[in-house]
Amino acid sequence: MAKRQLLLDCSGLVLLYIFLGTLWESGAGQIRYLVPEETDKGFFVGNVSKDLGLEPRELAERGVRIVSRGKTQLFALNPRSGSLITAGRIDREELCEAVSSCFLNMEILVEDTLKIYGVEVEIMDINDNAPSFQEEEVEIKVSEHATLGSRFPLPNARDPDVGMNSLQRYQLNPNSYFSLQVRDSTDGAKNPELVLEGSLDRETQAAHHLLLTALDGGDPIRQGTVPVRVVVLDVNDHIPKFTQSTYEVSVPENLSSGTRVLTVNAIDPDEGINGQVVYSFRNVESKASKIFQLNSLSGDVLIQGSLDFEKYRFYEMEIQAQDGGGLSTTAKMLVTVVDVNDNAPEITITSSTNSVLENSPPGAVIALLNVQDQDSGENGQVSCFIPNLPFKLEKTYGNYYKLITNRALDREQVQSYDITLTATDKGSPPLSTETHILLNVADDNDNPPTFTDSSYSAYILENNPRGASFFSVTALDQDSKENAQVTYSLAEDTLQGAPLSSYISINSDTGILYALCSFDYEQFHELQLWVTAHDSGNPPLSSNVSLSIFVLDQNDNVPEILYPALPTDGSTGVELAPRSAEPGYLVTKVVAVDRDSGQNAWLSYRLLKASDPGLFSVGLHTGEVRTARALLDRDALKQSLVVAVQDHGQPPLSATVTLTVAVADSIPDVLADLGSLESPASPEDSGLTLYLVVAVAAVSCVFLAFVIVLLALRLRRWHMSRLLQASGSGLAGVPASQFVGVDGVRAFLQTYSHEVSLTADSRGSHVIFPQPNYADTLISQESCGKSEPLLITEDSVTGLGKCDPTANQQAPPNTDWRFSQAQRPGTSGSQNGDETGTWPNNQFDTEMLQAMILASASEAADGSSTLGGGAGTMGLSARYGPQFTLQHVPDYRQNVYIPGSNATLTNAAGKRDGKAPAGGNGNKKKSGKKEKK
Repeated sequence: MAKRQLLLDCSGLVLLYIFLGTLWESGAGQIRYLVPEETDKGFFVGNVSKDLGLEPRELAERGVRIVSRGKTQLFALNPRSGSLITAGRIDREELCEAVSSCFLNMEILVEDTLKIYGVEVEIMDINDNAPSFQEEEVEIKVSEHATLGSRFPLPNARDPDVGMNSLQRYQLNPNSYFSLQVRDSTDGAKNPELVLEGSLDRETQAAHHLLLTALDGGDPIRQGTVPVRVVVLDVNDHIPKFTQSTYEVSVPENLSSGTRVLTVNAIDPDEGINGQVVYSFRNVESKASKIFQLNSLSGDVLIQGSLDFEKYRFYEMEIQAQDGGGLSTTAKMLVTVVDVNDNAPEITITSSTNSVLENSPPGAVIALLNVQDQDSGENGQVSCFIPNLPFKLEKTYGNYYKLITNRALDREQVQSYDITLTATDKGSPPLSTETHILLNVADDNDNPPTFTDSSYSAYILENNPRGASFFSVTALDQDSKENAQVTYSLAEDTLQGAPLSSYISINSDTGILYALCSFDYEQFHELQLWVTAHDSGNPPLSSNVSLSIFVLDQNDNVPEILYPALPTDGSTGVELAPRSAEPGYLVTKVVAVDRDSGQNAWLSYRLLKASDPGLFSVGLHTGEVRTARALLDRDALKQSLVVAVQDHGQPPLSATVTLTVAVADSIPDVLADLGSLESPASPEDSGLTLYLVVAVAAVSCVFLAFVIVLLALRLRRWHMSRLLQASGSGLAGVPASQFVGVDGVRAFLQTYSHEVSLTADSRGSHVIFPQPNYADTLISQESCGKSEPLLITEDSVTGLGKCDPTANQQAPPNTDWRFSQAQRPGTSGSQNGDETGTWPNNQFDTEMLQAMILASASEAADGSSTLGGGAGTMGLSARYGPQFTLQHVPDYRQNVYIPGSNATLTNAAGKRDGKAPAGGNGNKKKSGKKEKK
């Protein structure tokens, strides 16, 4: 019946508490509820969704949950109704044993906004505990001579309830000897005492049995009883007396078991058993009885359990001293527990993430954590910090911190962070706790591919097989996964009018380059292109690098003989050697070039076959044909020489040329000797002498006009050279590579020579002195695609631009194969011997020379020759006539010389500028004629 009544009362209180709980809330994020104790699981506490301003369904969507810090959760959230309910039975006496008001605090976390709301729930007490006594029976010994009004303490009853539900009063069963009085102590406790109201007589009644009842103020009233047995003793005149009425002591909480706290002492002047004092605890709470131990004989108070400042900070106990006669007295013992820094801070990670994108702006939230210390005072003051990393802690609510980024992260520098969180209190010595958060930095495509070199150079032999790989490039990307997948490509470009992709291709995955065609060093030496590497990120990043491909020369071109050139009319060119020539006399020079370069273009000359093997010699490197001994009268007029020109390639290639040398002392001798070599003349040849006389007479008439024209041409050339020097460019756009360089000086070849063209095949001999000419540049027959001889006049300068100067452009040879001044092909510039030819020394010879000059002028005008030379070649003109030009000929600097001249190119340039030559032993112009150089 009483249980049913209790349930009815509880239901009424529940309705009241629910009503009050809906009204009891405070601002600033703090929510308060009321709930009675002893409610069943799932009991409604409050509407959390309403108080947070959310719909019930939003609790799960927004991740609303109760933050747990390792303690048993007494409440839970109902996801359907959005209300706070009990998770189990709640006993206020277990939670708040010594506190009149019981409040439970919790935190509710809204996950998506990382907001914390404090919730305070007050547990309301109900009268579910009756007062109780620790003793099952109390025995009090009273002397029979005890005076009336003597007081004897009775045990206190305990009621865990609070307020009106706690202990309110005591009752004693009615009797004639004793009464009950209750004395209130300073702490509010009610101490019952038994008061002697009548005289005792042991002989009448040795013991009195009483019943002490303790009652609370609940509805209904609950009570507890304990039987009291009063034993009447013989007379014991003195009561034990403590040295102190109250014993106070402060002890640290870290005392070990068995440590003595203090010693109490009571004195009884009686003798014998009446003077023997025994100590014991009275009215000791259960928590204290488990921690303290009292030696009944010595009065020593010892520690038998562990003190915990965080649980109980103060203990109050009553010690009783009783002698053998049954007399007793009491004293209080007050024990204060002093806090010791024995609890390390606790770090609880409420929410965290394991990765963050690099280059994220500062302030990105990594984790939400709670830091607390169970100690008090300075021992409970906690500071939290992290090492010197790109992160920082930011305090949010209470002891909650947010771990956020302090700056942008770079995965290429650090891929992951092991963040150490350290919490340290301010105790002495301080205690600390560490916890670790492993954070991975997610990759972002922020690094373009980077080539291992700033530029590349590749070398490939000409005539290479098609489709062969010859080089590879490598680019690295510091990013990861698809952001680091590199693809290679070639930049679009053209080469000689064709797309670059028709020459070179690249493997897009490996960067290996392949040659799609066979390269020719003579077409181009170098190829510039750009290689692009781009990754697979979004958006993709790329970088470029320049690649220079150098085509290496192979010996695939036979030496080409420029002089003596093969005549086009079937005649044979003849070189003249006077019979008075000394050993070493320069007869002619073989000029050859090789389109290859380096060692492949290094030419050497040798005499392969000769009519008289010991008569002539050929310079190994110069190709100069000189007399090996003095000429004798028995030597044949016509000498045939076969000269071989060979390069130094592997394997070497060679070419041959046949020279015909006429041996005579003077021009008349040449004519006479040539006439003897010819077949019998026809009757028409008798008129040759008459024609020569007429020609000499004509030359006398036009000689003066010819000199004037020559001076005009000289002035025109001087004016053109001034213009060229002012403009800094070559003739008619001729590249610098078309000029001949000697000792660092670039100049046009220019010579003044008189040449004789003779033929042994025609029926008549013709002697012509062509007018002096200026050989500006050397023209390659192949470069212009023509078969004309290599002699041009001044007027042909205007046609220099018609040939492509780049068609046969030759790179400078390897410096390892450059010749010294003595070995350099060309004129015998390194030989300073004075070589003088045979010239007319009488009036008749002079007149013949004038006639030949006139014929030479006529030949230059109509571009033909009757002396066996091709158009512009003039047969034997290589020695005494106009020289070769260098325009449109590949730059074969190591092979170029001026046929028929001993002067260096510097001297030729000096002549062009109207200066006297510096070499040649001071040979000067005499009688309108020039010596051979």
